[in-house]
Amino acid sequence: MGSVSRKPLIAGNWKMNLDHLQAVAFVQKLHWTLKDAAHESDAVEVAVFPPFTDIRTVQTLVDADKIPFALGAQDLSTQDSGAYTGEISGAFLKKLDASYVIIGHSERRQYHHETDELVGAKVQAALRHGLVPVVCVGETLEQREESGPTAVSVAQLEVALQGISADADIVVAYEPVWAIGTGQVASPEQAQEVCAALRAVVADVLGEEAAARTRILYGGSVKSGNIASFMREPDVDGALVGGASLVADEFAAIIRYQKHVGV
Repeated sequence: MGSVSRKPLIAGNWKMNLDHLQAVAFVQKLHWTLKDAAHESDAVEVAVFPPFTDIRTVQTLVDADKIPFALGAQDLSTQDSGAYTGEISGAFLKKLDASYVIIGHSERRQYHHETDELVGAKVQAALRHGLVPVVCVGETLEQREESGPTAVSVAQLEVALQGISADADIVVAYEPVWAIGTGQVASPEQAQEVCAALRAVVADVLGEEAAARTRILYGGSVKSGNIASFMREPDVDGALVGGASLVADEFAAIIRYQKHVGV
């Protein structure tokens, strides 16, 4: 299962940062920074995941200026419409030309008590509306010490993939909870070990072809100084970037990992 056909994906999860005006300034600066550096947009797919209130504004800017960034949302409802105050339907996101949606981020699991089963239902909802789910999995330090490096992530992904078709387009993001926003970073070898185990889950559930084409990202204190070391690993196909995706110069350097460090 070589990575030849898997286009690297660098995704910026803004979390609850940047209002819609700040979003415009940021996307423009990121675009200009990449253009000034002669970045080849065909080499790496770039996706940004703004808060819901920014998505329409970013979509309009991206369309008007022909900026080659994909657009994603940070969550969605299991429901398509109805009396669900505060929820956002996948149908709404699709109308805004969103391509991706993050599902099961550790912050949703922790602060909103999202279960593996709820994550699975959200994956189904995303696929119903033609959105690519970015399925997040990962373990706490306590879980890692108790169960080993792969058990928690493997179990989470197995539930998330239940009932979806073998040709479903998905992305998997491995984010060790102990490395998110802490400054601690998994080693490239640690990331590869888990990402390889996750690819094996995709193969078991959806088949070898699905496993060969599915992109698996690493997330957790990713920076321009460490991204290339992760991208050298055969089962790491990109990164889900948090805090560093809010700094245009730094995020641009992460996107340009092939040039400024060499892989």
